[in-house]
Amino acid sequence: MILFASQNKWWDGSYDWSVAMEGYRLFKKDRQGRQGGGVALYVNNHLECMELCLGMDEEQTESLWVRIKDRTGAGDTIVEVCYRPPNQEDQADEPLYRQIGAVSRSQPLVLMGDFKHPDICWRDNTAGHKQSRRFLECIDDDFLLQVIEKPMRRGAMLDLVLTNKEGLMENVKLKGSLGCSDHEMVDLKILRTEMRVQSKVTTLDLRRTDFGLFRDLLSKAP
Repeated sequence: MILFASQNKWWDGSYDWSVAMEGYRLFKKDRQGRQGGGVALYVNNHLECMELCLGMDEEQTESLWVRIKDRTGAGDTIVEVCYRPPNQEDQADEPLYRQIGAVSRSQPLVLMGDFKHPDICWRDNTAGHKQSRRFLECIDDDFLLQVIEKPMRRGAMLDLVLTNKEGLMENVKLKGSLGCSDHEMVDLKILRTEMRVQSKVTTLDLRRTDFGLFRDLLSKAP
């Protein structure tokens, strides 16, 4: 499965004719209340897909959700493209985190976007700012893995690709800018179920853990 994602920062309806890609279906969500902006996702025409509506929370975020059907019937994959403005306040981040949490706990997820957290050190999983630390908490709570290793924009790690399934995708590449956008497109391949590499590392699934009971037992320890 081949997909492209881009933040269409300088895009409006007048450019629709010039951004079509042969062999790909375009999904896009324009920024509300101003010209240009928004996000876009290109999906290979050979794939069965549909845009998702996640309810009221979706209206508060600059995000686009698309379901990619699995031909084997083993389970679909959800792809999200989002943009987080650099001056966004704490309370505006929470709707996005709720969306990510709801989807990541039920289906394979690929999350792409510009999250504007350049202070995060991905090697140590640490950050200097409060909002960036909250973002890391969301990633940890939803068991997401960040796969981009090199800065993609002006030496900063702003554009990220995250997933909740090891071996879900491969060949993550940069494909240059789209039109006048100052963001680069991300090209990646999502593997079908039977093609995914099986990890040899055994891990515990903590999603159903009763942490309240765990803390209670610890408090009673001598």
